[in-house]
Amino acid sequence: MNTHKNARLTVHGRALLVRRVVEYGLRVEEAAQAAGVSTRTAYKWLKRYREEGPGGLHNRSSRPHRCPHALSGERQRMIIERRKSRQPYHQISQDLGVGRSTVGRILCRAGLHRLANL
Repeated sequence: MNTHKNARLTVHGRALLVRRVVEYGLRVEEAAQAAGVSTRTAYKWLKRYREEGPGGLHNRSSRPHRCPHALSGERQRMIIERRKSRQPYHQISQDLGVGRSTVGRILCRAGLHRLANL
């Protein structure tokens, strides 16, 4: 995974910061200043190192792990069943109170975006 453009430290820089504190006995404030980061950031990387080991110093995904407003599987099945009965997008959208683009996206994933495919 790549480091984002605003990151002050790479994985190697984080490891050096941790090494300065753990092995060389520097105070966190001194190690943070030497690395060019805030004390708070230094404590964050130290905590991750102590909890996860060297793997905790690697970049993490910023992708959300879930989508709270995603349609349930049941609602998606309803959309697919209505399309199989040859209802148009706008009718499905109105009946179920779901946006047309959402209906289209679900049907496209299911391979039912064209009536000819039914």
